[in-house]
Amino acid sequence: MKEMNRNFNYSYIVIAAACCAVLLLPLGLSNSFGATTEISPDSQEMLKLGERMYREGILPSGKPMLTLVKGELPVPGTNFACVSCHLRSGLGALDENVFTPPATGNKLFQPRYMVYKGIEQSQTPSLRPAYTDVTLKTVIRSGKDPAGRVLNDVMPRYILEERDAIILVNYLKSLSSQFSPGVTDTSIRFATVTTDDATPEERDAMLASLESYFEHINSQINSFNTPRWAKGRLMAANMLGSRELANRKILLSHWVLKGPVDTWREQLEEYNRKEPVFALLGGITNGDWKPVHQFCEENRIPCLFPNTDFPVISDKDWYTLYMSKGYYQEGEGVARYLNSKDDTIKGKVIVQIVRASREGQALSTGFQQTWREFGQKPPVTITLPPDKILSKELMDQLLSRKKPAVLIVWDDIKALPAVESIADNKKRPKLVFVSSRYLGNGIWTLKEPIRDVTYITYPFSFSPIVPKATMGRQKVESDLQMTLRQADIPLKDNTQKITRLTDALTRLLISWLADMKGNYYRDNLLDVIGTMMDQQYPLYKRISFGPGQRYVSRGCYIVQLSKGDKPELIKKSDWEIH
Repeated sequence: MKEMNRNFNYSYIVIAAACCAVLLLPLGLSNSFGATTEISPDSQEMLKLGERMYREGILPSGKPMLTLVKGELPVPGTNFACVSCHLRSGLGALDENVFTPPATGNKLFQPRYMVYKGIEQSQTPSLRPAYTDVTLKTVIRSGKDPAGRVLNDVMPRYILEERDAIILVNYLKSLSSQFSPGVTDTSIRFATVTTDDATPEERDAMLASLESYFEHINSQINSFNTPRWAKGRLMAANMLGSRELANRKILLSHWVLKGPVDTWREQLEEYNRKEPVFALLGGITNGDWKPVHQFCEENRIPCLFPNTDFPVISDKDWYTLYMSKGYYQEGEGVARYLNSKDDTIKGKVIVQIVRASREGQALSTGFQQTWREFGQKPPVTITLPPDKILSKELMDQLLSRKKPAVLIVWDDIKALPAVESIADNKKRPKLVFVSSRYLGNGIWTLKEPIRDVTYITYPFSFSPIVPKATMGRQKVESDLQMTLRQADIPLKDNTQKITRLTDALTRLLISWLADMKGNYYRDNLLDVIGTMMDQQYPLYKRISFGPGQRYVSRGCYIVQLSKGDKPELIKKSDWEIH
């Protein structure tokens, strides 16, 4: 059995080396660490330079790292950055049966033993000796590991000067070397953020859901970790999916932000100074989430699924994970839908009427930026001041002067009479677009004569779901039943929406913590989330994860209302994915 296990693990390591282009990139970086005395191991500046090498493949000089792939000419190492395989935490991953081992100092400088059923078999001969500075230098340049095995030539051979190699090795020694703030031997602390402009009903709905789930998990841990349960710890570990998690309570702090937005940052810093947390969960504001977002990015604190329709739109930030892009995403959906109809609207005039509000601006920005990315001509944009109602007269003048083929109205329910007046206008556009989120329940009042040309953004799910069992039997709702009921939740009763989304978040959280396998580093939490399979989620078609994916509900339907007094939502597009 021991011989079989040794053979199995040797093959496992060889396959891993062949499948990951940068499998051991950080492993061969220098000869004698400390030989260059000008570099201090504790220098924050040097650690930042090493981090850039690890994450971006950029040398301290600002030039790309150079690599040799399969003996070819040198190519830029920016295409083979360490992070692409070893992830931000450096702990590696098992993805589609391809194993990428850890590349952190506390793993590299120890022998690697066979692991069987999650337990390291340290009594057996090591699979490889601990790396030394000399063997690290050898493997990075020639691909030969400390056991003398030559790794597959799929792994690039990196060209690094001695000083650069030392900088990178210093960074690896600090990478995931200590548990993140908020973690102790007995607990993991989280926080949720609410602002004083949130309604008490919304705030209480979220807090009740979070607190009840935390209490439930902690009661399981407490009940099994008692003297009368001989196997209690093992039972708790099996229920939670993690031995390490079974030894720790999960704690929740409530950070309340009060007063002007420009004071929020100082309040957040003070909360975190007094009681550091591992991550932020949920959160509610009717204002701008940007101050919380910036606080989390700069302090490297994960922020998971805040309840906001106005997330920060960024393709560079890492620590804040949103459910969707909110209003912006609906504008994005219209741009994608229209671009798919380019043959019918090419060269035609597109006009968007935009209310000067946060909602209107977010919708308009989502449309315009995505439309521009498609190389399309900018639309004619007419901005309505907050105090100006979109009237029938104004609409008639606009149609007469601009003669748009497509009219987009980013406004609330007060604009519906003007939109409905288009039905009698001989110059009415072929397509009219409105936002379901902005109109709220007003979408159901849209008069029948205008429905055939009016298209509605709908960023929620149409998939049938199974509700609670009744009398021991379950009934699957039809698309129509679910859509009508579900449309009431996001558009009418926001507290129900928040409760359902928070319940789902807590269930995902326990799964994520279990998958961390006791490696409680903030970057590892986000690495684990990034490698998770797509999930069904309340109110949304699905949420999809992936490394660096910051908005997990990624689409929007374009729908219309059917005729009749009790209209249905009819799909006019697939899930328009951004």
